[in-house]
Amino acid sequence: MRHTFLALAVALLQPVAAEAGPFNIAVTGGKADQANVVIRFPIPEGDPVAFNVVELPGGGMLPAQLTTATASDPPAVKQCLVFVLPKLKAGETVYLRPNVVNYVVAPPQFQFVEKPGQPLDLLFVAVNSKRPVVQYFNLPHDPADHFYTFKPFHHVYDPVTGTTLLTSGSYKTNKEGQFPHHRGLFFGFNRISYGDKQTADIWHGTDGVFSQHDKLLATETGEVFGRQRAEISWHGKDGKTFATEEREVTVYAVPGVTGTLIDWSTVLSTRLDKVRLDGDPQHAGFHFRANMEVAKNGKDNTYFLRPDGKGKPGETRNWEPKNPDRRTINLPWNAMSFLVGGQRYTVLRINHPDNPGETRGSERDYGRFGDYFEYDLTPARPLRLKYRLWVQPGELTVEQCQAIAAAFVQPPATKAVAGK
Repeated sequence: MRHTFLALAVALLQPVAAEAGPFNIAVTGGKADQANVVIRFPIPEGDPVAFNVVELPGGGMLPAQLTTATASDPPAVKQCLVFVLPKLKAGETVYLRPNVVNYVVAPPQFQFVEKPGQPLDLLFVAVNSKRPVVQYFNLPHDPADHFYTFKPFHHVYDPVTGTTLLTSGSYKTNKEGQFPHHRGLFFGFNRISYGDKQTADIWHGTDGVFSQHDKLLATETGEVFGRQRAEISWHGKDGKTFATEEREVTVYAVPGVTGTLIDWSTVLSTRLDKVRLDGDPQHAGFHFRANMEVAKNGKDNTYFLRPDGKGKPGETRNWEPKNPDRRTINLPWNAMSFLVGGQRYTVLRINHPDNPGETRGSERDYGRFGDYFEYDLTPARPLRLKYRLWVQPGELTVEQCQAIAAAFVQPPATKAVAGK
């Protein structure tokens, strides 16, 4: 990764007027170095200024984006200011000053684009460029085109030009390519049971089972992030809904660093007495599936980077019920490095400790990795999940992965201090 930190993005922020905030934000790192640090700072009541940057120590600015408070915030909080620090050292305290700037040239920012009958695209738009970042495959389920439309998922584009698709998508039949039921960023289970001996396989879509995008609940865009939240219904063999999902995907721009930072979360609920979620490591949970090209060149060019080090090309670890590999259980993070279009990319996938366990991991050299768990879904016990992914060209080290993971699972402390 390439960091310039305090001098980042200055050329992009051409202020002609500024209004400084009445306070500073103190950000204090934890026990480990952190990278790609998403800061979500609650604006104190009585400060309704429309901040859009934070000033850095020693000069320079970072883009900042205001967002509304959530139910988890204190009642007095009406807005939060979101920005991304490329790095923060262990125990370090950085003081940042919220500010308002007016631009001579519009700064780069996220933008959703949806054309009739097409999936929803999220672009990062600058003055002379529009770079695709992710795509939400939200086409409605069509029984006449079942295999193509039986589940929504997200595509990921390369973080440099947006011209290379890094993920595998929908195919018309299950004969096209290798295992075309694995698609992009996807979540599901292949062994679901409920009611009077009813079963469903959301992962493969067998026997007419499907999940379907029903509606967008919210979208939000700006200079720092683009966010969407969607309602997705899960349908059994009889076509009836047995569970409902609210899936949220947020993509962040990390100033001065070439890569895409993605927060993926979901809340799955049911009105039935109980829905048993089960499966196997290859066909359940939350996974990343690389472009189908990787299935052709995978064994020689795909490797996994784990907390205990870099694996050999083609070497994989998988949980098996008869002989569980302890190294695949409750893995805090895992990364896959692969080739697409002659370029190497690495995807880091971070499992939040609040997610259910035990998690059981799966790696495949054709370009898929993730983990699953067992869960009993009830009206009083919805399933809540959150993961973070970092996608970049080139390779990562264990230390870099640990720093990105630390920022997700143990975000730094923040507080307002008197401004100077």
